[in-house]
Amino acid sequence: MIAKETIIEALKKVEDPELFLDIWFLGLIYSIDIDQQVVKIEMTFTSPMCPAGPQLVEDVRKNVLAIDGVEDVQVKVVFNPAWVPSDEVKGLLGFM
Repeated sequence: MIAKETIIEALKKVEDPELFLDIWFLGLIYSIDIDQQVVKIEMTFTSPMCPAGPQLVEDVRKNVLAIDGVEDVQVKVVFNPAWVPSDEVKGLLGFM
């Protein structure tokens, strides 16, 4: 059985190349669903026109596929709800 915590640890290795913070900490991952050996992830970007978007999706797929037992990763990018940084993220980025 693939543990959600293992997937989260893999996602923490994916860094936004513009903000230099991982996508899990940024709150870009909205949901993780595990169905047998298939992992379905719903995520967003910091903005709809994020130039790093395709690379982030590829990095998510690559890191999660590296987990033993994962046969497929399906990533769905959504923009509703729009990403809103947490107070902690705002503080690290100098917005507070």
